[in-house]
Amino acid sequence: MFSRLTFGFLLAALCPLPAVLGQDYSAELPRIPPTEPAAAVATIQVKPGFRIDQVAAEPLVNSPVAMAWDENSRLFVVEMRGYSENRDDAISRISMLTDRDRDGRYDTSSVYVDKLLWPTAVACYEGGIFVADAPDIWYFKDTDGDGRADVRRKLFTGFGVHNVQGLLNSFTWTLDNRIEAAGSSVGGDIFLLDEQGNVPKDARPVSVRGRDIAFNPRTLEFGVTSGGLQHGMSFDDWGRKFVSGNSNHIQQVMYEDRYLARAPYIIAPPARIDIAEDGGQAEVFRISPVESWRIVRTRLRVSGAVKGVVEGGGRAAGYFTGATGVTIYRGTALGDDMYGMAVVGDVGSNLVHRKRLILEGVQFLARRVDMQSEFIASKDTWFRPAQFASGPDGALYIADVYREVIEHPASIPPEIKQHLDLTSGRDRGRVYRVVADEFQQPSLPKLGEATTLELVALLEHPNAWHRSTASRLLFEQHDPAAIPLLAKLAAEGANPVGRMHAMYALDGLGALDEAIILKGLNDQHPRVREHAIRLSERLGTWPEAIRARLYALADDDDMPLRYQLAYTLGLVPTEPQREAALVKIARHDGADRWVRTAVLVSLSASGSDAALNDLLADASFRRSEAGHDVIVGLASAAGLRGQPLTKAINSLDQDDEALVIAVVRGYAEALSRSGRARSVLDENGTKFSTILQKLLATARTTAGDEKKSIKARVQAINALPLGSFAGARDLLVRLLDQRQPDKVQQAVLAALEKFRDPGVAPLLIDAWPALGPRTRVAAAEALLARPERITALLDAIEQGRFSARDIELPRLQLLLNNKDDAIRRRAVAVLGTLQTGRRLDVVDGYRGALKLSGDAAHGKQIFQKICAACHKAEGVGHELGPNLATIKNRGPETILLNVLDPSREVNPQYVNYVLVTDDGRTITGMIANETATSVTLRRAESATDTVLRVNIEQLQSTGLSLMPEGLEKQIDPQGLADVIAYLMALK
Repeated sequence: MFSRLTFGFLLAALCPLPAVLGQDYSAELPRIPPTEPAAAVATIQVKPGFRIDQVAAEPLVNSPVAMAWDENSRLFVVEMRGYSENRDDAISRISMLTDRDRDGRYDTSSVYVDKLLWPTAVACYEGGIFVADAPDIWYFKDTDGDGRADVRRKLFTGFGVHNVQGLLNSFTWTLDNRIEAAGSSVGGDIFLLDEQGNVPKDARPVSVRGRDIAFNPRTLEFGVTSGGLQHGMSFDDWGRKFVSGNSNHIQQVMYEDRYLARAPYIIAPPARIDIAEDGGQAEVFRISPVESWRIVRTRLRVSGAVKGVVEGGGRAAGYFTGATGVTIYRGTALGDDMYGMAVVGDVGSNLVHRKRLILEGVQFLARRVDMQSEFIASKDTWFRPAQFASGPDGALYIADVYREVIEHPASIPPEIKQHLDLTSGRDRGRVYRVVADEFQQPSLPKLGEATTLELVALLEHPNAWHRSTASRLLFEQHDPAAIPLLAKLAAEGANPVGRMHAMYALDGLGALDEAIILKGLNDQHPRVREHAIRLSERLGTWPEAIRARLYALADDDDMPLRYQLAYTLGLVPTEPQREAALVKIARHDGADRWVRTAVLVSLSASGSDAALNDLLADASFRRSEAGHDVIVGLASAAGLRGQPLTKAINSLDQDDEALVIAVVRGYAEALSRSGRARSVLDENGTKFSTILQKLLATARTTAGDEKKSIKARVQAINALPLGSFAGARDLLVRLLDQRQPDKVQQAVLAALEKFRDPGVAPLLIDAWPALGPRTRVAAAEALLARPERITALLDAIEQGRFSARDIELPRLQLLLNNKDDAIRRRAVAVLGTLQTGRRLDVVDGYRGALKLSGDAAHGKQIFQKICAACHKAEGVGHELGPNLATIKNRGPETILLNVLDPSREVNPQYVNYVLVTDDGRTITGMIANETATSVTLRRAESATDTVLRVNIEQLQSTGLSLMPEGLEKQIDPQGLADVIAYLMALK
């Protein structure tokens, strides 16, 4: 969770230095001593106007990775003492820190819970704590007052544990009275357990792969939310969500999956987007020396030269690689200018970075605040700021894991690792707070003693900790006396944030009503109006007055409000006024992809044609770029539903030729993708057929014209499956030629894969001998995509017309485990047991490559011929997996194992999946993106397939790396040495 996870995955990893095997680097790897707590603050630099205080250190706290205060300002700290390689020792724990003399520094510590594995998150609730200790979420509580939890209840299970840096993390109390957690990169299949801590009989898991999770702490009802980055999650005052992980130091989550789930025929953009102005892997300015082990590891990447590494522009450091704990600061102790800034740590560079958030439309731009420097930086390489929080005193708190080494153990070459101690520091740890120079220690609050009246008043407090804690306590106590007080605050409160909190508190008490919502919908502050729109969904009904006000807000001058309104209107029963409001938003904001997506989701959820016809009737709108995108989007959604568009097609103006073609193409492509019967195409009338035939004729001409640009030809080839196979066959055969550009051949194979004609398989089998290694990957995908083609392939293998050795072993193994009994039995009979030899034997046979002198020029040729399908170097190829620089972090022995035996150790991010559609098509690849409505798989050549969930019959992990076994069939030891030489020469 703290630094870039680098696994040997693809051929880019082939960069071991032959001379390093067996060498002893101990003389170059001196151990770095820790700085004792008393001297630690002096090693840390903080920007002028601020100071940093050490509020806890060993022995009070060890290895802190997360923290939370209860209502009485007691600090619960997650001590991940088993971090790295000591999970099974169960030495991690939760400690409770108390500041008895109320001076802002903790003076006592007790172990609240012990014998934990890899705990990563904590949240307070009803006198106890929720704790994330993957694979489980627990609830612990001390009921006898001895400072140790005597209640231990396991609530959820199923979260992944196969990546110490990708665990469930970052519990956060949200506006809607739930606890949300970052699902991280490993996700999991989650079960809610019964009161005995067992999985209920016949229970079905909820997959959180690529997303986050939120649960009601009272009922334990839970579900997935958009997100899914590695470590760190935070919300601003208005509930907008930000996440972080590794090089992606700040991303914004743009929508909630629950909205998309209502429109299964919409393919939306990924919910997470980078918002850093200077890019995800932005420059950072460390003041600590680069650790010796990093320097040695760098040298091993560049063939003995000491000029630095390829990663980060040839530097061993100076860029985000271990971003963690993004937090929107919402306290009162650092001054007004700091409020609302994003802070994020980089544990590898011993610093804390900050960014100012600037709203541009509905998304933020995160802009660096400190030029050529950082907000906080330490000279001490042990300083590891892993998580942050705004505290009861308004300060920014830092959990400093304080470790000698923060790195995934598999990312350190064994030649180096043997001289390091990855457990060093597990008995140390620091907690700091950052405040303004003029900060005066306040009396720490004891909200557990507050009255209901006082708790309601605290919803307007300037410090976010007070507001959040008061909100939680009101939810816990469920005092009916709070209802009139909250209603008054919601209607008359001076602070808009307080008015918003009051509405959510009423919702948590089951007391939200039409009058409160109407008041919020008419509030003077746009964010309060926005949240009233969201909360109107909770009423369960849609009173006429609420609907009328929602429709009127389509004219509101605030874009984020209209964005929320577009999603909420999708829940309102269909009626002309609702359609008109959505059309109004489309006209106003159709140029923005996020608002456009929201409009399409809400219009498509009801399958309404009225909006499309209305927009087509607006000449100025349909001729605008925004209008083009909205109209084509609605037409595509209709195609995905398999719904005829006769009226819309007939209303198209022939003067808008570009729009006419785009609508017909978008509709037809979507209809084809949906797997709906092609007869639906004929239901759209003569005009549609005429336009489609014209489009196809133009596409055939463009595809075969070698004077046209490759981009234009590829687009034309992509359109050919909209017609018949017979009409395109001869052209596709002619274009499937080694003399054609690689991208053209790839497009041809992708087009062939989409046809369902029985003639596709013989064509591919006949063309196979002339195909190159890279095009064979796509050809195999097409051959194995449908049952009838698999049968034809097995026939050809049995008849000796096709060699099974030409198909990658993982694909053949899938045939042997095919869910179709007939295909599986036939495959076993034809392919036998696929005796291919032990991978370790292959690895041993190639160790000699590490001792050969390589020819970099020849290695470049081999790389571009074999490897560029999944790797990019010097502007050539595709970055499917980790980039070359990242992959080179592995040692020679480990790299060799992972390249020639790629499935021995697989980062879950790069596991190969098999997806079967409801019309029998089989697709393989790694999961590149998931939303509530679709799954996107990516494979070689960066080819992607996005499939609607409603069309998925099966989605299953193979447990194998996307990188296939059998590299030795294409490259001999000398060729491998040449590729190594080429990679070592990259700048």
